Amino acid sequence: MIEMSRADFEVLVSEALDEVPPELAGLIDNVAVFVEDDAPPSDPELLGIYEGIPLTERGNWYGGVLPDRITIYRNPTLAICETVEDVVDEVNITVVHEIAHHFGIDDARLHELGYG
Repeated sequence: MIEMSRADFEVLVSEALDEVPPELAGLIDNVAVFVEDDAPPSDPELLGIYEGIPLTERGNWYGGVLPDRITIYRNPTLAICETVEDVVDEVNITVVHEIAHHFGIDDARLHELGYG
């Protein structure tokens, strides 16, 4: 397992968000992104999670709700990486994966696209 401070990991997540193409970033609506050290005990190897209502499921009723939440988990990510470059790659993949859920793309399609 590679060692990396939370602050350095948060920078990688921020940089991954900055890499989202502007035409897609402009469509992201009402989402907050967080970094947590550990995944939930029920799924300790989870690298990230999207919690909310995907854009494809929002209707006219949608409004006045708390932001959707994307959480990227530091320790599970570090546990599967051997180099800093691996961490950068995995963070990028995980961030794209969770943003895709916001756009209504399911896990099966993400796996087909290489973001599983």
